[in-house]
Amino acid sequence: MTIKKIVRRAAAVTFTTALLAGGGASAFAQGNNSKDYKESYGFSHITRSDILKIPEQQKSEQFQVTPFNASTIKNIPSAKGVDQWGNAIDLDVWDSWPLQNADGTVAEYNGHHIVFALAGDPKKGWDTFIYMFYQKVGDTSIDSWKNAGRVFKDSDKYLSNDPILNNQAEEWSGSATLTKDGGVRLFYTNRQGWDPANGFFGKQTLTTAQVNVSKPDADTLKVDGVEDLKSIFDGDGKMYQTVDQAFGEGDYADNHTLRDPHYVEDNGRKYLVFESNTGSETGYQGEESLSNRTYYEGSKPFFEAEKNKLLFGPKKSLAALANGSLGIIELNDDYTLKTVMKPLIASNTVTDEIERANLFEMNGKWYLFTDSRGSKMTIDGIGANDVYMLGYVASSLTGPYKPLNGSGLVLHMALDPNDPIWTYSHFAVPQAKGNNVVITSYMTNRGLYADQHSTFAPSFLLNIKGSKTSVVKDSVLEQGQLTVN
Repeated sequence: MTIKKIVRRAAAVTFTTALLAGGGASAFAQGNNSKDYKESYGFSHITRSDILKIPEQQKSEQFQVTPFNASTIKNIPSAKGVDQWGNAIDLDVWDSWPLQNADGTVAEYNGHHIVFALAGDPKKGWDTFIYMFYQKVGDTSIDSWKNAGRVFKDSDKYLSNDPILNNQAEEWSGSATLTKDGGVRLFYTNRQGWDPANGFFGKQTLTTAQVNVSKPDADTLKVDGVEDLKSIFDGDGKMYQTVDQAFGEGDYADNHTLRDPHYVEDNGRKYLVFESNTGSETGYQGEESLSNRTYYEGSKPFFEAEKNKLLFGPKKSLAALANGSLGIIELNDDYTLKTVMKPLIASNTVTDEIERANLFEMNGKWYLFTDSRGSKMTIDGIGANDVYMLGYVASSLTGPYKPLNGSGLVLHMALDPNDPIWTYSHFAVPQAKGNNVVITSYMTNRGLYADQHSTFAPSFLLNIKGSKTSVVKDSVLEQGQLTVN
């Protein structure tokens, strides 16, 4: 019996049991539809009620991504590479993340700040690999970023006897931490190729390596290879959907995610928070999920009206597949998997994709951020060009998480994706002092312009006070700037 059929049968048994029991935390609500139920699965949710507040709320200047002057934007001068024939080319550079201390602040490595970023040939969308850029502490200009080149050699994936790594096609985004012994530990997404005929469905796997970095002279950092390159987690089916659950029956309508590992520590314990989809025991996808009141929140009339709008509207199929989540696993001291934990938050019926998990502690509270696209959402009033950073706050790392600003909205941007100053992949970088965080991102979609490439966008400041956030007016910084202290 396939996983999807098992899930459907389990759901049917649950419905019957709840009806016979006549009550309980997950029993179905009394009403005309006997399939209605309410189940939180023991973690927080991005609800339809909250997200429906956003279309009106996003009009406020408080949430607007700071506009930039296109005439001042530069490509990263050091973003150079070679094509397949060895010719020098200018690279696109998009998702990036700094080398961070265990508390999330930007680390200093031998007098430098380090940023890892996805980069590649603008003419080849599949050319997606991790490069290391660095800048002297105190420098902020786009011209001061130097490029140490690709982190991994093509042959690195074959060094260990790791069958997942052996089939890696691309390197996708992640995080990096400065370890207690001064080493550079990188976490990233190993993405396999897409070849269904031969059993490859673009599988994503959380992966790690130690990156050996040397300093040949006062102005230069060098990548001296990697060690301990290994897979960590590729889903378990119960807490988090696997690629086989998503595509194993030959239906490729789903949007499977298991990527963007973000490293965080709490009381000396090591964790990865990551983009994912819920599994069979944490609120799986399917038409049955549209009857779970937890995913809606609000009054019973609101639930009935919104549910019927989905069941009999054009977004039904998309909502039924929407089970995005921000997952968490605990690691052993050697960065192998220790424990698979329940998600921190999920977006069932809202969207299948909440990206770039980002989590840190600030002033005694834990702040959880994620990026999402309106084109992937199922909410009326949200358009295809809308881009968001959403945020949530809790008193402990594992929650429960409550939406910032009453809805979860932190940042909004709605430029045409073909606009050269379009931005995405917004990432909050906590500072050593104060209530402001630096927001980094990239700008310009790949391959659209001959003379402008995907590059670091100008950074800007976001103020955080308790459960409220606001963009700091006139706080535009240099392209790629990480710190203000």
